[in-house]
Amino acid sequence: MPIHFGTDGWRAVISDTFTFTNLRMVTQAIADAVGSGSWLNGAALDASIDPRKMVVGFDTRFLSDRFAVEVARVLAANGFTVYLAHADAPTPAISFTVKHLNAIGGVMITASHNAPRYNGVKLKSAYGGSALPEQCRQVEVYLNDNEATARGPNLMEYEQALELKRIVRFNPIPAYNDHLRRLIDFDVIGSAPQRFIVDSMYGSGRGVIRGILQGTGCEVFEIRGEMNPGFGGVHPEPIARYLGALSGAIGSGMGGFGLATDGDADRIGAMDESGAFVDPHKIMALALRYLVEKRGLTGSVVRTVSTTRMIDRLANRYGLTLHETPVGFNHIADYMLKEDVLIGGEESGGISFKGHIPEGDGVLMGLLIVEMVAACGCTLRDLVDDLLKEVGPAFYERTDLRLKHPVSKAAMTQKLVDEPPSAIGGESVRQIITIDGVKYILADDSWLLIRPSGTEPVLRVYAEGRTPEMVRALLGYGEQVAASVT
Repeated sequence: MPIHFGTDGWRAVISDTFTFTNLRMVTQAIADAVGSGSWLNGAALDASIDPRKMVVGFDTRFLSDRFAVEVARVLAANGFTVYLAHADAPTPAISFTVKHLNAIGGVMITASHNAPRYNGVKLKSAYGGSALPEQCRQVEVYLNDNEATARGPNLMEYEQALELKRIVRFNPIPAYNDHLRRLIDFDVIGSAPQRFIVDSMYGSGRGVIRGILQGTGCEVFEIRGEMNPGFGGVHPEPIARYLGALSGAIGSGMGGFGLATDGDADRIGAMDESGAFVDPHKIMALALRYLVEKRGLTGSVVRTVSTTRMIDRLANRYGLTLHETPVGFNHIADYMLKEDVLIGGEESGGISFKGHIPEGDGVLMGLLIVEMVAACGCTLRDLVDDLLKEVGPAFYERTDLRLKHPVSKAAMTQKLVDEPPSAIGGESVRQIITIDGVKYILADDSWLLIRPSGTEPVLRVYAEGRTPEMVRALLGYGEQVAASVT
């Protein structure tokens, strides 16, 4: 299978396409692109950046530590000084380190929330976020050119690289924690310490939230925090279907609420004291309200097209500019790099706010939830209920619908635009948005987003309604569209 180096990197099945040989080839292409002289751009150009310094980190997946060593060996052989994490670490911690050390870029070995059989490469740029699309394209160009000319990777022996200090092992957590302490009010947390559970889902966020809260008085019980490269047989994704262990821990009285981070800790999910899932839509809305009303912060708000319109209603209330982007945190990062963004996030749980790097961070948002609960003197469920009374109700569901046969993404999108429904669930369609797929906005602010896949015969359908019945009606319309494909 050809290696496609897309936005934010490359993912593949371990020992199938994700092999040591292919990883070395990809790393050589990264070294060529970063060292080409055209890697830096206006947003990242800074005299303090060291053009020969790279950061490498890895998660808890099978062979991730060994894959990371191979990446470091190739980069070192190409003249870079490589700061290689001494143990698994969250992706946002590695991304922050890139900026903190003034490195020109970074590589994170992770497949994030994907199934255990996958591994991958996330590529980071000098500003501490995902590499820009044009930077990823540079890597692909060098990858293809190297393959066409049968040019193999440069490689330095690991022990020699250590001796020459071309590879430096380091701990990214202390500096990352110091940064988080500037973003989270630990005095508020310490004034009303909480008893709660962290579900690290066997990922590289393990121990981080519990560690930084030591000394605050909080009782933090961590589950699924041991090393388990198979992730217990589930996807390390913090959504309700994979959080049975967290629900059970709450039910057994281990804590008053729960936080969950994904395989590389750049996504957040939560559960209240009853075991009800608190999705990223509610987390982002709660965070926006808190940052404005309690912290007195301001700035623009950025959300993806698949994220709740509760954000819109709050932004309108506070007089804040709102930007809607295609799916993918890289689009949010674009705004964070060019203007004063208060908060940006997506429905999958990648959320960041002012002062942080332009990247989703499950650890940061988990700590902000702890701060919000401490500040309100109430439960997480009370916070959610109050939010929904103010800017809800909002019921959300997503499904992927398989089509009978492959269809052109462009043709399907055009059909959805040309033949919109006049109404769904008794509410008229008042607006059509086409920045990523086709989104129908209804008169009551419910919405349906249909995103045809460009690689497989699938329609990705997202629905938010003011009632559960409306959500069913929206999804039902999506099913009708899928069934109509002949």
